[in-house]
Amino acid sequence: MKCKVLNADNAEVGAVELPRQFDEEVRPDLIQRAVLRLQANRRQQYGADPMAGKKASVRISKKRRDYRGSYGIGISRVPRKIISRRGTRMNWIGAFAPGTVGGRRAHHPKAEKKWAQKLNKKENRKAIRSAIASTMKKYVVEARGHKIPKSWPFIVSDDFENIDKTKKIIEGLNKLGLGAELKRSSKKNVRAGKGTMRGRKYVRKKGILFVVSKNCKLNNSAKNIPGTDVVEVRGLNAEILAPGAMPGRITLFTKAAVEKMAKDKLFM
Repeated sequence: MKCKVLNADNAEVGAVELPRQFDEEVRPDLIQRAVLRLQANRRQQYGADPMAGKKASVRISKKRRDYRGSYGIGISRVPRKIISRRGTRMNWIGAFAPGTVGGRRAHHPKAEKKWAQKLNKKENRKAIRSAIASTMKKYVVEARGHKIPKSWPFIVSDDFENIDKTKKIIEGLNKLGLGAELKRSSKKNVRAGKGTMRGRKYVRKKGILFVVSKNCKLNNSAKNIPGTDVVEVRGLNAEILAPGAMPGRITLFTKAAVEKMAKDKLFM
């Protein structure tokens, strides 16, 4: 499959043969498994104090005529906390056992739980290839909600890797017909739920992804564009290509990145 190469002025400067990675079948099930594995491996272990709710003395003797005994008082054999006492008479409450009011949790989160998941290498590579192939299918990209021009799909020239001004990148993307996509990803909405109280009040949609061949000036100049990400071709994974496990993110590969993918046989 041949794909045209456009520069920042929306002029066609050649064509490039897409490597075999772009011919993969789109497999949403594999992409979802790979994305969930990446998210699970980032989870931090958490749990309650193992002694939470168990730091009070709850010994109750079942023997006859014993101090602090429950024999003959007409109460069930439930572990109880002493609130007050008068002589040998105790004021108990059952706020210790999980089945009582105010008691500890029966099955609390445990810090020793392992959240990490495993995935076969071949399966992960196939998922990445599938996500790469989905970025070049117009109907998949449109189904994800992106605003793409009529000339899609295309590859951008290597000049993009040397742009050192955010203003120039925005101008180039507007000339390529991606102005509507920039407007779409710049909108921010208030997040639903308790995340608004935890430092993540606003949420934005994912926008354009630049795939470059090396560490270049574009990494710094494009990071201030809302929703836009820049990644080296070797650092591609299923989640950055398909955020939320939804394939078809609008992706701009540079010509050098495509050639490097074919030369080094990445993800094969």
